[in-house]
Amino acid sequence: MKQLSIIIITYNRPEDLGILLRNITEQQQAAELLEEVIIINNASTADYGPVEQFIAAHPEIPFRYQYSQENLGVARGRNAGITQAKAPLLVTIDDDAWFRDKDALVQIVAAFHAAYLTSNNTGILCFKVLYASTGQMQVNAFPHKQFEAYKDKAQFLAPYYIGCGHAIRKEVYDKAGLYPVDFFYGMEEYDLSYRVINLGYSIAYTADIVVLHNESPLGRTPQMIKMKMLWINKSKVAYRYLPFVYFISTAAMWSLEFLQKSAWNWTEWFKGWIEIIRIPGKEKRQPLHAAARKYLKAVKARLWY
Repeated sequence: MKQLSIIIITYNRPEDLGILLRNITEQQQAAELLEEVIIINNASTADYGPVEQFIAAHPEIPFRYQYSQENLGVARGRNAGITQAKAPLLVTIDDDAWFRDKDALVQIVAAFHAAYLTSNNTGILCFKVLYASTGQMQVNAFPHKQFEAYKDKAQFLAPYYIGCGHAIRKEVYDKAGLYPVDFFYGMEEYDLSYRVINLGYSIAYTADIVVLHNESPLGRTPQMIKMKMLWINKSKVAYRYLPFVYFISTAAMWSLEFLQKSAWNWTEWFKGWIEIIRIPGKEKRQPLHAAARKYLKAVKARLWY
């Protein structure tokens, strides 16, 4: 039985995507495990000709390459892949990342049958992410804010997951829904995490499945715009799912983060606050159940910001 669908969203990274696709073809039991590898090209202007040639040369792998006339962003791009995927486990990996080990796909399937995940009703599995250039752990791709306390653990239950590399049961998407379409970039994983936890699923991390990440700002959202999206989206998430006090603290703390990272761009800071102030009038609150709040407390989630 085909167990896995892989979803890749790409934008102006044909060389890195080529590395990833080659990496997938070299995976143990790839042809047997993969239902499909869905690649959504988010209206890239780069030349993906070599990528298309590579795909044509490997008919044994069920690549499905699609070009979108519109840049759908991260959330809508992933949604486009998720709605097409058919396998019971959906793996998402960034277009500038690849698996370190040749048995990664085998390990992903095995992990979801392991006692630790089944006993905790795990719906989402987070992978370990290392910088490809240095081999060091990528702190901002680690699914816990207490990095020093958790970095050496082989596995643990997490409060959220990171988009760079993870696997989610298809049934989880079916029940919790897709990513929020109003999030062009950033914090969509937090939004889905809370909805998944609210349904009684857990999020687990494993150090056994390793992704190497060739992270680069090239072709990404400019820093100021990126930070503003992160600030507003994180505030929306806090308002939707957490007690109101966390909405206030999140909006305030991220506004300071925005100022620092945007070189004190006061004009965009004021514009950001105008959008934040409008959130209560536009967003519907969906407070987490008591069991979900208990889970977040047990896994030592940071909720203030």
